[in-house]
Amino acid sequence: MPQHAGCLWGLFDLAVMDAQPATTGQAGLIGRLRAKLTGGSNEASLTRRLAGTIFIIRVISAGLAYVSQVLLARWMGTSDYGIYVYVWTWVLLLGSMMDFGISASAPKIIPEYRASGEHALLRGFLSGSRWLTLAASMLVSLALAGIVKLLSAWMDPAEALPLYIGCMTLPAFVVANTQDGIARSHDWMQLGLMPQFIIRQALIIGITGSAFLLGYHLGAVAAMAASAAAVWIAMTGQMVVLNRKLADHIEPGPKAYDVGGWLAVSLPILLVESFYLLLSYTDVLVLQQFRPSEEVGVYFAVVKTLALVSFIHYAMSATTAHRFAEYHASGDKARLSAYVAHAINWTFWPSLAATIVLLGLGKPLLWLFGPQFTVGYDIMFVAAIGLVVRSAIGPVERLLNMLGQQKICALAYALAFLMNLVLCIALVPHYGGHGAAAATSISLTFETVLLFWIVRQRLGLHVLAFGK
Repeated sequence: MPQHAGCLWGLFDLAVMDAQPATTGQAGLIGRLRAKLTGGSNEASLTRRLAGTIFIIRVISAGLAYVSQVLLARWMGTSDYGIYVYVWTWVLLLGSMMDFGISASAPKIIPEYRASGEHALLRGFLSGSRWLTLAASMLVSLALAGIVKLLSAWMDPAEALPLYIGCMTLPAFVVANTQDGIARSHDWMQLGLMPQFIIRQALIIGITGSAFLLGYHLGAVAAMAASAAAVWIAMTGQMVVLNRKLADHIEPGPKAYDVGGWLAVSLPILLVESFYLLLSYTDVLVLQQFRPSEEVGVYFAVVKTLALVSFIHYAMSATTAHRFAEYHASGDKARLSAYVAHAINWTFWPSLAATIVLLGLGKPLLWLFGPQFTVGYDIMFVAAIGLVVRSAIGPVERLLNMLGQQKICALAYALAFLMNLVLCIALVPHYGGHGAAAATSISLTFETVLLFWIVRQRLGLHVLAFGK
């Protein structure tokens, strides 16, 4: 068991012993709970612990992100907040796509290099992948800044400078994503996720809070500058620690660089990731084109409130991807099938429970952003449908990617994205946030049905949380 997990259970045990004597029923309940979380096969137990680690990090991150978004919304006002949300959404979308898919393919490439004993290629990938993504993202960022300059005459003047700052943020964001994939491939979940999801959020709160207390005007420009600084600082610290851990874990030696091979694996996965991201962010981007910035801010608050559901799916995806590749490479189909079923169950049921809790607490949670944000409460119910439906098949997109089915998976996401785009354009002008949420939920439902059918036909696996 990882040290942090042992410490958590140790604290749990001490808390039980220090409390008043438990009844037999309480002791039995505690025992059954602990057995459920730590029992089972070694792979299943390890997966639950690693997924639990990721989920805890994402929950803490969600808390910090929620606090930062609440504070920014109150400090900036709905208009500036809407501009910030719009620019930050572009950073999240483009930054997640500009690494050529290497962050997602690392859990496939690294285990394969290990299994085949190609240590020179492994060492080359661990360093060369980061240099490649840094150089490429810097060139693309310069090109994007040029596009902003060309289009500045046709855009809201208040958006131009935040967009330039967003371009400056992208290289650090891309390298951090690449390092996340490398760290997760070694089961270093904390190193992969904490810099991006906890340290970065804490820095954003600290920098913007300091500026606000010092009396500076906290508009979209200042908020984007704080976010850019946070991304660069977190990425640099992650790089230092990752290099040290890799030096202890990987024996020194010659390096070989198979850039063509990396891209052959990564680019099809990039298509999947890109269409998934487009599907995820289309609603916000289309909403910005047809509705006021204030309405974009309200919708983004709704999305942030429901983010906990997505974190569960993300936790299982991040934990299981490289194990899907390992079991497939070893030819152990029975082990793979059991592991897939385990991943789906531990995605759907916690997601369903989290959705029910969040919908029950939705209005007071939205009120934290400001009283005007509670108008988005009805939107939560519409948006939640798609998230719950998607969770019913678990992280099957990672399964398809790891088992060489990237192209058909990319096609499924492309069709879902096109459906979402068309529905958003049709519904958003008339129905605003409700239309954006409905379009996304319908598209996610279509995507889920399509992925279920593809896995059934291509891999012969039943990938649903219920039924056989």
